[in-house]
Amino acid sequence: MTARLLVAEDEEIMRITVLDHLRDQGWEVDEAANGAQALELVKANRYDVLVSDIRMPVMDGASLLAEVKKLSPRTEVVMMTAYGSTDDAVNCLKKGAVDYILKPFDLEDLSFRIRRILEVQAVKARCVSLENSCGPRRPLIGSSTPMQQMLRLVSQVAMAEASALIHGESGTGKELVAAAIHYESRRAAKPYIRVNCAAIPAGLLESELFGHEKGAFTGADKQVIGKFELADQGTILLDEIGDMPLDLQVKLLRVLQEREIERLGGKAPIPVDVRVLCATAKNLAEEVQKGNFRQDLFYRLQVIPISVPPLRERGEDILELAGFFLREFGRERGLRLELSAEAAKALQGYSFPGNVRELRNMLERVSVLAPASRIQLWDLPVEVRGAAVQAGAEEAEVEELAAAVARAEKKCILGALKKTDGNKTEAAAILGISRKNLWEKMKQYEL
Repeated sequence: MTARLLVAEDEEIMRITVLDHLRDQGWEVDEAANGAQALELVKANRYDVLVSDIRMPVMDGASLLAEVKKLSPRTEVVMMTAYGSTDDAVNCLKKGAVDYILKPFDLEDLSFRIRRILEVQAVKARCVSLENSCGPRRPLIGSSTPMQQMLRLVSQVAMAEASALIHGESGTGKELVAAAIHYESRRAAKPYIRVNCAAIPAGLLESELFGHEKGAFTGADKQVIGKFELADQGTILLDEIGDMPLDLQVKLLRVLQEREIERLGGKAPIPVDVRVLCATAKNLAEEVQKGNFRQDLFYRLQVIPISVPPLRERGEDILELAGFFLREFGRERGLRLELSAEAAKALQGYSFPGNVRELRNMLERVSVLAPASRIQLWDLPVEVRGAAVQAGAEEAEVEELAAAVARAEKKCILGALKKTDGNKTEAAAILGISRKNLWEKMKQYEL
């Protein structure tokens, strides 16, 4: 995404010169003739870098710096200063400015400094994204028809900017779908933040999402940046959105509509550019009917619905997933783990109520406890073995019925032959079959 800059300079010629040069670099650049104008623009927009003169009318650069750091801490500030005011520039560095440049300066030097700042911001955003994605990104695995249909939808959705609601049973991999959408989108290099709405107490969730100012409530001894600000220009996943309290749903709806947030205890709205993805195992339409979820928020979130199929509906993916997980666990233990034919058949016959998460956790446990690298049927949990035994018993019952039918046929044929003193034509007539059919059955039963 194109970086957005703001130039605050009271000398018109200087301002236009800097403005034109920075726009030539491909950046989106706004201008302000003094600190007060610049502050209003910061309140209304999100800027990556502010380039500001120190000496300006109405509001000077130092005062502007202090206000910008309150409103938008992630906006980096570069101060422009004349040679005689370097002390002011150093003081600004102490207060949060990232750099300063002495007038007159080379425009290429200025653009080089800004480019370096943007690169550092990208690295920081990437680090935040990795920290919040909880470990390595696992691929979405599956060749089944339901999975392939969903994967095609994910690729289409990724390139859009609309909100998406990801629905599926617990353990189906909804968070992996959200991550895939982010990392296939134009926001991939920007932060990806996950928030589990069910795991955070209701009283703390608002502060977690929107942040708070120092003194906003008892114990708020410093300013805290919320997840929406951390996700600025990137993506935020609100997992288990169905558990969000109703009063907070109202504030979330405002964020989606106005594209701005307010910290607890804050006095001014802060613009944010965030794509919102939501995930839930609940049926939100039913929650709306029960009064547990706002209808207007439901419609706003479900611009693009994505349904993640349960594992029982894509049974042909089980062995593909199992192979992936066993390779992962095998690398950790320095082994080449594999399934025996009986173990593989048992896994395919199990319903997996806990879906992919249950399969993964099961195989992780088995990979540690199994005595050999080849996993046998008896290494699997009792519920999987029980399903396999039941399936085997049903198969055995079918075989026993076939044997019973054979015994009955053999008995009837012998009886008919005895009654006719071995006359096959008469015996076939009694049995109601052709002589050829009788002969084939006698051969089959070795009579």
